[in-house]
Amino acid sequence: MGSERVLVIEHEPGAPAGLLGEWLERRGVEVEVAALHAGAALEQEPRRYELIVSLGSESAAYDDTLPWLAGELELLRAAAAAGVPVLGVCFGAQLLARALGARVARSAVPEIGWLPVRSRDSELIPAGPWFQWHFDSFSLPPGAKLLASSDSGPQAFVRDRCLGLQFHPEVDAEIVAGWVAESPQQLRERGLDERRLLEQTRARAEPARALAMRLFDAVHALIARAPERRAPPG
Repeated sequence: MGSERVLVIEHEPGAPAGLLGEWLERRGVEVEVAALHAGAALEQEPRRYELIVSLGSESAAYDDTLPWLAGELELLRAAAAAGVPVLGVCFGAQLLARALGARVARSAVPEIGWLPVRSRDSELIPAGPWFQWHFDSFSLPPGAKLLASSDSGPQAFVRDRCLGLQFHPEVDAEIVAGWVAESPQQLRERGLDERRLLEQTRARAEPARALAMRLFDAVHALIARAPERRAPPG
């Protein structure tokens, strides 16, 4: 990536880029973080960036009362139209899917914990297990290719230079511990043990990191193979 500029859209203070941020730092890219939870404004010219990343959120991608939602949808649509690579993670994948014309709704099968996915391309999307924490799902956007799925719905898709991941490859033990501390009731309602989940997370820390870095490398290679982004008019 070299001197490339990456926009990371952060929706919650407890949902940062994590391992993805480490991967970007190793590649020496310039990272611009738009912390929407802190009132940051989004740049609406996607061609300023070589990659746009939309991270997770406790919010719903269909909640149009969110003050920043319309602006982010507009940016993701503009990026897709301009051929600028977009990576959406969990909520970010749902919002990307919506921007590309898919339906996002409450899932009949919410997922929390370290769970496998059914991969159709194990070189790009390893089967996992991957960390999940979501209550919504989405349909496959028109023209998109399904890369992985679970009983909850699509887990990964690609369309042109846009890639959505329903699971969380970016989380580390600290991020997961924060989510567990903030939402223990969600775990208890689903019969999940907080201590057991944290133990699993600590035990999986190193293999999960290696799997995530492999995924990020594969994602970058996929984006590099895709058609070049479209230049601004004039």
